[in-house]
Amino acid sequence: MILKYLPILLLLFSFLGVDAAVFTLQNKCRETIWPGIQASAGKPQLMDGGVQLRTNDIITSMHPTGCFWGRSGCSFDQSGKGTCITGDCSGVLKCDRAGGAPPATLAEFTVDSPVDYFDISLVDGYNMPLSIFPFG
Repeated sequence: MILKYLPILLLLFSFLGVDAAVFTLQNKCRETIWPGIQASAGKPQLMDGGVQLRTNDIITSMHPTGCFWGRSGCSFDQSGKGTCITGDCSGVLKCDRAGGAPPATLAEFTVDSPVDYFDISLVDGYNMPLSIFPFG
């Protein structure tokens, strides 16, 4: 029964002592999700702001300060245009600098200050469980 409540999007990250951290995103849900990715102002945008993760898919990337959120119920055409039921970012797969529409559970990171911070925020509502496991 407890397996039913495992996190959908698992975020693992390792601090490198520089202006970015290595993040590993894993989809532990039974359905495909589309993480949205937004770098803070003035920071480089990575993975064009969005990817598709099928069940058990894992991606690893280096990211600056910013946030991730899970998008669900998405449908995109070959050009990357479409919609998501939750967390939609302007109707595109690659969010670039567009944030997600509520409801969207956020994983927020600050990794370029004297002290690094991370949190899971429900300020934009709740759409799926997230977990963060720091290491390194």
